[in-house]
Amino acid sequence: MTGAAGWLGLGLTRALVEGIPGIFDGQPFPAPSLRALLGPNDVDTDLTSIAPGVELFRGDVTNPDSLKPFFHKAEGGILFHCVGIIHPRKVKDFYAVNTQGTVNVWDEAAKAGIQRAIITSSNSPCGNNPHLDHLFDESSPYNPYMGYGRSKALMEQRIKERSQQGGPETVIIRAPWFYGPFQPPRQTEFFVMIRDGKGPILGRGLNRRSMSYIDNLAQGLILAAKEPKAAGKTYWLADRRPYSMVEIIDTVEKVLETDFGIKCRRKRLRLPSIASDVAGLVDWGLQKAGIYNQKVHVLSELNKTIACSVALAEQELGYRPLVELEEGMRRSVAWLMDRPLERAKLLK
Repeated sequence: MTGAAGWLGLGLTRALVEGIPGIFDGQPFPAPSLRALLGPNDVDTDLTSIAPGVELFRGDVTNPDSLKPFFHKAEGGILFHCVGIIHPRKVKDFYAVNTQGTVNVWDEAAKAGIQRAIITSSNSPCGNNPHLDHLFDESSPYNPYMGYGRSKALMEQRIKERSQQGGPETVIIRAPWFYGPFQPPRQTEFFVMIRDGKGPILGRGLNRRSMSYIDNLAQGLILAAKEPKAAGKTYWLADRRPYSMVEIIDTVEKVLETDFGIKCRRKRLRLPSIASDVAGLVDWGLQKAGIYNQKVHVLSELNKTIACSVALAEQELGYRPLVELEEGMRRSVAWLMDRPLERAKLLK
């Protein structure tokens, strides 16, 4: 597994080691031997706590030579590629990590004789839905949104081209906004904004977002590794239905107050929808100049519908996303409350 110390990597590691209640009773693979690739600055504390027997390697996906020890004697193995950069310093980093970094990993996996590669992509190669009721599926055309989307779309295209010429069986997984334990600080800040009455609603807030609870996503990744017919396919993985922005913010507020006794101001930061459109123009201009600004980019997406269907994954993989928004957010906050630094932010 690459990116093993990240949000998705930790959730997937836990699922591989402990299983997923109601889905995998115990380990989904018999006696798995897990190798984890960490970045140069990654901290392995959570990872080794979850999987004490994990074999650790350090490497940089932008440097192919640094990956060789990780793939040494890995013939016949399964690769979960979970490395990606979402909020970089410079736009060029999208392409260095998400595009070329993934190609580097796939190429080294091919040389090593890896049997199957599960490559994590994003909703962003397809951009934004044309209207509120539209759902992306596996036949949706590429229409990438900004630099991140272009880097992921280009990655998918290059990996598909390579896999058609041989190498590992390859499955591409498109994951939308995910949530749950192991979340990074930016997700905690989202909860704090809602607590403080600053949860952002653009326009009426009826635009819909597909989200994926971390265990749902881990389930789909594992099924993609196990199911023979998945080879060469692309799948969307998310909760069974998308949620409106109003529902997302209302649900987090309800969980904070009802389940954890955290008083919320019960207000919203309401902005006209055009604020997102203006932010999108600014974001476009900045990224054209090679500059990335996280706050501007996030604002540019807040009035967009980004929603998908998981029907193909349900039909072909046996995917069953059992956890939905309220229970997933309840588990997210419970995880935060067990971590002193994050708990302090939420109770401040």
